[in-house]
Amino acid sequence: MEAILCSTFAAFLALAPTPTPPGTQPNPTGQMVQMLGTFALFAVLLYFLIIRPQRVRARQQDTLLKTLKRGDKVVTGSGIVGIVVSVQEKTVSIRSADTKLEILKSAVSEITERAGAESSS
Repeated sequence: MEAILCSTFAAFLALAPTPTPPGTQPNPTGQMVQMLGTFALFAVLLYFLIIRPQRVRARQQDTLLKTLKRGDKVVTGSGIVGIVVSVQEKTVSIRSADTKLEILKSAVSEITERAGAESSS
């Protein structure tokens, strides 16, 4: 991550306008190319710092929800811990203590223990 930031800073320095000698006009074509280069650099930074990590997280969440099955121990986004009783198309029934809850699949944020997997405790 630091290497990306260092190379980004170096690119900003390379795109920085150079002072023109007194009595001369700056090249308008060069200024336009420099401005377009700066916009392109910002677009690349936006992609790698915001868009790409969000897509990776969404892909991980999709695979997590597709592999959800009966007996898995899950944690919801609101912090409820329970064991999956049944899985429907859009909802999941979980048992937490003596309560059976039906929640949306999208509310499941983590699978802490898979069904059939041996516990380490």
